[in-house]
Amino acid sequence: MKSKKITLLVSCLVLYSVAKAQVTYPIVDTDVSDFYNNSSIIASPNAGSPFHGQDATYSGNQPSYTDNGDGTVTDSVTGLVWQKNMGSKISYTDAVTKADTMTLGGNNDWRIPKIKELYSLALFTGRCFGDQAVNMFIDTTYFDQPIGNVSLGEREIDAQVWSQTNYVDLIMTGDEAIFGYNFVDGRLKGYPKYSPMNGTPNKFYFRMVRGNTSYGINNFFDNGDETITDSATGLMWQQSDNGNTYDWENGLSFAENLSLAGYTDWRMPNAKELQSIVDYTRSPNTTSSPAIDPMFSCTPITDPNGIGGQYGYYWSSSPLQDGPQPYSDAVYLSFGKAQGRMESPPNSGTFQLLDVHGAGAQRNDPKTGNPSDFPSYFGPQGDVRYGFNFVRCVRNVDSITSINESNLENEIRIYPNPSSSIIIVEHSSHINISKIEVNSISGQRIKEIVDVANSITIDISTLNAGIYFLSVYTELGHISKKIIVE
Repeated sequence: MKSKKITLLVSCLVLYSVAKAQVTYPIVDTDVSDFYNNSSIIASPNAGSPFHGQDATYSGNQPSYTDNGDGTVTDSVTGLVWQKNMGSKISYTDAVTKADTMTLGGNNDWRIPKIKELYSLALFTGRCFGDQAVNMFIDTTYFDQPIGNVSLGEREIDAQVWSQTNYVDLIMTGDEAIFGYNFVDGRLKGYPKYSPMNGTPNKFYFRMVRGNTSYGINNFFDNGDETITDSATGLMWQQSDNGNTYDWENGLSFAENLSLAGYTDWRMPNAKELQSIVDYTRSPNTTSSPAIDPMFSCTPITDPNGIGGQYGYYWSSSPLQDGPQPYSDAVYLSFGKAQGRMESPPNSGTFQLLDVHGAGAQRNDPKTGNPSDFPSYFGPQGDVRYGFNFVRCVRNVDSITSINESNLENEIRIYPNPSSSIIIVEHSSHINISKIEVNSISGQRIKEIVDVANSITIDISTLNAGIYFLSVYTELGHISKKIIVE
């Protein structure tokens, strides 16, 4: 271990101002262009009509990929470069080794993606019929996406892709879990790291990524008017839900008619926008909070067993086409426990309400129904269905520009680098720094300082020499720099 100290001297350096914050976490659109009611495809609804404001009403950053011809694919929206063919299923330990040794495309900086990076590839034009894939939830023109090996007893949907994002709590009856996305059936869940049957490591697919290490990192700013701006994504959020739950149609109507902080262009977020504000370092059991930054608030609820400490699900404007009635469901995100009613122990006849998929999971609920029929339970893990969910509205911030950190780099200077003792951070006098983070190369947060004063000292004397990332967050955006501790 190094017995050294890195000191950050945060001082004012008068440079020049930037007019706009820079987006480092652009949300890729879901690719949805069809409009739906509760049971079928419909014509585009006019403003003020039922079902206006759903996903297809708004067009965001459309998916755009380039096949580089060397086994890699570049996403021109996010700046991320992806492995095209994942190969066979492997364990998480083997995936770490694979990422560390990969030289695909002549590059050696490959990594296992974080769940927010992986989710950027999701397209909600996919379709699944029970356990069978109909259309993938990923662009198969550019990416090779296998299905489960039916000849080995797998279902077609058994082709989940793992991220490096571990669930901070345990799922089911005490299993460690890693978040992954299923590009065959369109769901994001925490999956057991080890087999509950014999304790051996589970094997999943891994699609390695490189580039834009800032992707998936939020930069929230409390506007003091019941709204939160994320300059990393260019989105402004309703700080608190209104405490009411809605079916999907009425949730859309509430969002379209919301007037808040002088703005009337609020809407229901699509699935990928809503997932962008999940904080995967938090959960009800580990932080006594929902999986969202403490700047936000979520209405607490009691679960179907009448137990408190749970938080409701939040509608997105995105459909999820599944089963024999493909237009009946819409996507939600769980900021509390993603609960299910499962037989536990198996074949015991005893059912328990468990956190089966983890806070931050994305599943789907029927868009409508009789309130007396909910909660209900669905699927092999007995997913809890509330049917009537909360809404957190969003709007675009016009003063946020496309991904480009160059202007902010002119405002903040970080030196010397490499260093054995001191890192100096100088910034323009008009910039307010909200926090500074030091993270490991794998993304683990080592230190966080908020309410930054003019001089900050961060003691990292327990760290080994090596590569770290220092991130400085401001109301105009954030900058992340690789630092080398000698």
